[in-house]
Amino acid sequence: MTRQHPFLIRIIPLVFVLLWSTGFIGAKYALPFIEPFYLLFIRMLLTIGVFVLLCLMFRVRWPTLTQAGHQMVTGALVHGAYLGGVFAAIKLGMPAGIAAIIVGVQPLLTALLSWHFLGERLNRRQWLGLLLGLAGVLVVVLSTRDAGVEGLHWPAVVAALIALVGISIGTLYQKRFGGGVNLLAGSFWQYVSTALMMALLAWGFETRAVSWNPQLMLALAWLVFGLSVTAILLLMYMIREGEAAKVASYFYLVPAVTSVEAWFLFGERLPPLAIGGIGLTVLGVYLVVRSVQGSTGAGRS
Repeated sequence: MTRQHPFLIRIIPLVFVLLWSTGFIGAKYALPFIEPFYLLFIRMLLTIGVFVLLCLMFRVRWPTLTQAGHQMVTGALVHGAYLGGVFAAIKLGMPAGIAAIIVGVQPLLTALLSWHFLGERLNRRQWLGLLLGLAGVLVVVLSTRDAGVEGLHWPAVVAALIALVGISIGTLYQKRFGGGVNLLAGSFWQYVSTALMMALLAWGFETRAVSWNPQLMLALAWLVFGLSVTAILLLMYMIREGEAAKVASYFYLVPAVTSVEAWFLFGERLPPLAIGGIGLTVLGVYLVVRSVQGSTGAGRS
């Protein structure tokens, strides 16, 4: 497929990074008017409706019960733990850019897990790239903390770490057990499990009070169609077509893009040293992706 659509394969990760980064911005816009788990519950219900229509329109082949179960586990991790953790962290006061940076450690964690559990090999250049990416994230976090940015208290950090672990394990789980499932049908079951998870959290820990206004409705619409539909389908496609470590490496670019967006839209500060950290992150992504592409091309006739 890569040989048939080389331009498509190259452009999809760039589009994904841009879309994924706006998820943090959408949460920042919506959460002043609604609690995080209830927002995600409503978002999941709307998304399920969209995917039902898409599945009927394209007459997709529905997965078996076992396959559907695997997709629901993926949904609980990739959507439930990840989105729940990120939205909770932002609701607790963490800046959108910092939340993106903390979960940006995902590529290193995913690479370590895939190396240990899936047997994926990483060459020296890839390891160097992953370590440079991690160093860049640490530089951004430390320099931002020293600049006096608020919102880095423990409850918010723990929520962000839950998001990090959830999406890292979920990426590997989908790679291991999600093969052979139609992307639309698989995403439908992922969102069903996420909706159930968010319903339990919202009814168990929140008041579910909502202040409806145009800002909230526009943010919710973008979170559904821009993120839950378009970005997630691109993510599932990349996981299916590429190595887990390579796919995860693109997440290193998200903090940089989100930080710029958050600075422009909300005035979140980005210290000069943090810009250097972002540069390290971009270099790390280049080394990981370049190495994987080179080794893949060398192995084909």
